[in-house]
Amino acid sequence: MQTETGLECKFARFDSDLTVQDGTQIAGYASLFGRRDQGGDMVEKGAYAASLKRLAAEGRQVKMLWQHDPAQPIGVWDAVCEDARGLYVKGRLLESVGRGREAAALIAAGAIDGLSIGYRTVKAAKNDKGRRLLQELELWEVSLVTFPMLPSARVAAKGDLSAGEALREMAAAFAEARREMARDARA
Repeated sequence: MQTETGLECKFARFDSDLTVQDGTQIAGYASLFGRRDQGGDMVEKGAYAASLKRLAAEGRQVKMLWQHDPAQPIGVWDAVCEDARGLYVKGRLLESVGRGREAAALIAAGAIDGLSIGYRTVKAAKNDKGRRLLQELELWEVSLVTFPMLPSARVAAKGDLSAGEALREMAAAFAEARREMARDARA
C-alpha cells in the first residue's frame, strides 16, 4: 500500500513474540526477513541497516503512529534494530495521549493485532517471478494498525462522496479482497 505522502506500508501481524507489559510497553517484530507479504514483496536481511544508522547519526527516531496517520503519534519506539529474524521494535504507548490509551485498551482486548511499517524503497530487485526483493529501505515509522495490507482493498477517499457512499465503496473493496484471498487459498 502506498500513502498520499508516497510512503509504502507493510503489515506484520502480532505473533507469539509480541509482548505487552503494564498495558503500555510493547515489543515485537514489525518486519520479517525472507517472508513474502500479501503484496508479493520480500524484505532482505540488512534492508534497514543504512536507514537505522542514518537516523542514529542524525539523532532522530522512527516514529510510532496510529494507523499511519502522521498527525497521530501514540508513543515512542525506544529500540528499533535488525536481527537475524527481522526488524525488532520495543517501545511505550503514551498514556498521556488519548489515542495511546485507546491503543493499549484495544491491544489488551485483541481488537488490534498488527504492526505496519512506513518506508521509501531505496533499492529493490526483481526475482525470476517478477516480484520485488526489497534490499534497502528508508524507514520512517512503525504504526499500530487494525487491518492488514490487502492487495485489492484500496479505498480512495473522495471529497464529493457522502459518508454512506464511502462506506459502501469500502465494504465492496473488503468483499473483493475476501473473494481474492479465498481464490488464492484454493489455488
